[in-house]
Amino acid sequence: MKINLPDKLYYSIGEVAKAFDVNTSLIRYWEQEFPIIKPKKNRKGNRYFTPEDIKNLQMIYHLVKEKGYTLDGARVALTTNSKISETITLIDRLEFVKAELLKLKESLGEKDSE
Repeated sequence: MKINLPDKLYYSIGEVAKAFDVNTSLIRYWEQEFPIIKPKKNRKGNRYFTPEDIKNLQMIYHLVKEKGYTLDGARVALTTNSKISETITLIDRLEFVKAELLKLKESLGEKDSE
């Protein structure tokens, strides 16, 4: 899953939820369930997520939403498997290559029909 967020030091919970296409309540719930997510909070209690938090949320999203892990299973996988981050990066690269190849296939198909 490719996350479209600008390069910033901090992201609001709304930006994060929109990028992952989930509710803000799910982000807050994952924050409680996974100790690796530690957003900064201001005096009002607003959460601000760092790029490291985004990377951790991406791993959790991959395990829970894409792979179908339970929260306990995802928690165990995050503590025992150090290669999850590399796997997600590789999946993102492969999805990008696939999209580029599909664009190329479409453009070749258009040339053949001319």
